Amino acid sequence: MSAPDEAEHRPGETLVALPQNFAASIYFIGIIRTPWANRAACPKRGDPDGPVCRLEISPPWIDALDGVDAFAALQILYWMHLARRDLTRQSPRSSQRLHGTFALRSPMRPNPIASSIVRLIGREGSTLLVRGLDCVDGTPIVDIKPDHCPRW
Repeated sequence: MSAPDEAEHRPGETLVALPQNFAASIYFIGIIRTPWANRAACPKRGDPDGPVCRLEISPPWIDALDGVDAFAALQILYWMHLARRDLTRQSPRSSQRLHGTFALRSPMRPNPIASSIVRLIGREGSTLLVRGLDCVDGTPIVDIKPDHCPRW
């Protein structure tokens, strides 16, 4: 996982020094396999009819998948590992105006956690096949939750 280019930001954007210590730890439970090799290739939002993506769950967490295939939709939390974390004001390409980070859906945030509701296509052992993601291939998975929409 490479760090973002520290020199890469738009005019007027505000950067802050990141804290030296972390307040919590996260266990990545697997990785996401998508057709997108970089952020520029990713769609802005996931499409429920988009390409099939793979959620490859790491061995210690495979038993946690039991029962997940009873749901048509899942909420996937993932870590946008390529995003910079030090911007407080950003200028999106779409508007050229400055906005506070918390007023945007930008991946660049203090804790780059993303959430997508995906359509579950199937399960192959330790891998879930889903549609509706919008992230780079190799993105770490933070959590999987049912979307309270049981299959009928």
